[in-house]
Amino acid sequence: MASRTPHRPFRGISAVVALLAIGAVGCSTVSDAVDSTKEGAKKVARQRSVFSLEVGDCFNPNTKGEGEELLVEIVPCEESHTGQVAADFKITGEKSYPGDEEVSAIADERCPVEAAKFAPDTWALPKGVEVFYYHPTAESWATGDRAVSCTYAKESGKFSGSLNTAKTLKPEQITFLKGSNGVYDALWANQPEKDDAAEDLPGYKAQAKAVAAALDTHLKGLKGIDGTEVGKLREQLAKTAGHWKKAANAADADAFYIAYDSAFSGIDPNKTVAARKELGLATTVPADDAEVWAA
Repeated sequence: MASRTPHRPFRGISAVVALLAIGAVGCSTVSDAVDSTKEGAKKVARQRSVFSLEVGDCFNPNTKGEGEELLVEIVPCEESHTGQVAADFKITGEKSYPGDEEVSAIADERCPVEAAKFAPDTWALPKGVEVFYYHPTAESWATGDRAVSCTYAKESGKFSGSLNTAKTLKPEQITFLKGSNGVYDALWANQPEKDDAAEDLPGYKAQAKAVAAALDTHLKGLKGIDGTEVGKLREQLAKTAGHWKKAANAADADAFYIAYDSAFSGIDPNKTVAARKELGLATTVPADDAEVWAA
């Protein structure tokens, strides 16, 4: 049995219970009952083990929320659905089950990065779509399960169409998105647990070093992209990279925050909108990101 988690297992019901629920009808007319039976039969025919999910599959879980699950309903992407598999990988280097928290930590780190390769412009994702994943449980690990399936999915509601845009984007768009996503991945993947740099200065300096390195990589990519707004963004990010480097080399918490204020505001996603528009990319800042920088 695999477990689904938001950027974390759809907690499960057994396959038998799921199939029985599918076939249940409570209609007031014969025609309604027939239609319901047909829909139930179609759903049963579409059931597939979570262990056989493939990248690109669009699906509906049989349960709601987080938890363990054996089967999902695979549907054509043109139909409305809850999620789509964006990436997968296997957990390696572990001789025994590392525990739920460690497995989740591995998936939390890798899934956003891997999923972004499937849909590089995360700003263009349908509203409410977030990264979820199926990962091994202690029981499935004992049977040889090591697979993590990274998905884009909605916690409530559905969407239609495939989210796979990697093959439709132009090279300069891919370069921009890869560099930009790398900056924010570096920021959040290295976020210290302490809320104050005075409590974990080494941790905050390590985060600043990682973001500065990601910005340097992004800037190299931007050099190969033409455009007035892209040029302006490149100049602004070059200054921002300098602030992150100062934060990374700060002697104390006070010096860190002097540099950090300009460093953090320098990667405000709102400052990338003009360049994104010039490149033909989505220009609406995701609500979660907008909230972070507004604060």
